[in-house]
Amino acid sequence: MDLHSGLPFWLIKSGLPFNYYPLDRSLTTDVAIIGGGISGALAAYYLTSAGISCIVLDARTIGLGSTCASTALLQYEIDVPLCRLKEKTGIKKAARAYHLCRQAIEKLGAIAGTIKCTDYQPKHSLYFAAHKKDEGFLKEEYNIRKQQGFNVDFLSPSQLKLDYGFTAPAGILSHHGSQLNAYMYTHELLQYSIKKGLLVFDRTEVTHARHKQKSVELTVANGCKIKALKLVYASGYETVKYIDKKIVALHSTYAVISENMSQQKPFWKDDALLWNTANPYLYMRTTIDNRIICGGRDEAFFNPTKRDALIGKKTRLLVKDFSGLFPGIAFKPEFSWTGVFGSTTDGLPFIGPYKKLPNSFFALGFGGNGITFSQVAAEILLDHVKGKKNRDAALFSFERL
Repeated sequence: MDLHSGLPFWLIKSGLPFNYYPLDRSLTTDVAIIGGGISGALAAYYLTSAGISCIVLDARTIGLGSTCASTALLQYEIDVPLCRLKEKTGIKKAARAYHLCRQAIEKLGAIAGTIKCTDYQPKHSLYFAAHKKDEGFLKEEYNIRKQQGFNVDFLSPSQLKLDYGFTAPAGILSHHGSQLNAYMYTHELLQYSIKKGLLVFDRTEVTHARHKQKSVELTVANGCKIKALKLVYASGYETVKYIDKKIVALHSTYAVISENMSQQKPFWKDDALLWNTANPYLYMRTTIDNRIICGGRDEAFFNPTKRDALIGKKTRLLVKDFSGLFPGIAFKPEFSWTGVFGSTTDGLPFIGPYKKLPNSFFALGFGGNGITFSQVAAEILLDHVKGKKNRDAALFSFERL
């Protein structure tokens, strides 16, 4: 699947930082993981840290799928607001999903310290009304988050103008958030795990998976085989071909990053993560090297040719969107890109076993919370592999819909 095009900034910035090699021999392992992006890397980190032997396989070069195109705003808010999600799942399950994402941000930060990742930065997150009609919705969302124990503030137009320099009808300021370079984080996760025994092979396409009663046998394009007790599917949007029902709608999303600026940071208060209530929503963040990322302008289709043809137009529109909020900041675009974006009906990921494929588990962190959901998935999958019951597994299972 053609997952992205254009010039993803993280790939340009970091290049190919480590060498991995194609599989050239048959192997046996406890767990094989298909997918060397951030979902697979987090699963491998948790499994190898628990002393479970693992092999990661990726058909591409490591990190060159959706991971290198991620803008990596880490927020506990999922694509379906809490006040709407409770109508789908009930308030207990909805709040639990939100709290798991909040905890995931903290755990990703702790892991960053362990693996010596220097590009993880805690941030506040500001969710603001794109239109006057959204003010009532934001107040409802604020109240339910407050009731469920989230540290949030409701901001008036005057407070938004004073602190952030733009005018909006209302905003919710959350004190749980962060940002990172997902591409380098993935490489650093894998490098740390390699030292604990993980084997990583890229440019290794799995052409067949034979699910047996007590194991799984994988065949790769060059004929080598891997025998594993368990298999983890962590190849994101490309994994849907293994599922016999539609679980995700694919879209195209766009992002642009500015030139690095001489202007003294912060560009706005605390350089918080910014996103609004529009559909599709507009979002913004800064980088360590004094740039601004602006993203959004999604299209409700997945067609690589049509998607790629829109990069220039979408770049101009995103720059216009940013300048409408911050006319005093000279946003000069340097790189822009587009990629696949997926959404589920309830905004939640699919994690865990799929009955038709014995001895397999899925880590499908769809939506705007793909990275935080990947952390949640890694913990749930670890419990599955160890034969332990996980209290949250049912919330994300294939059987929930």
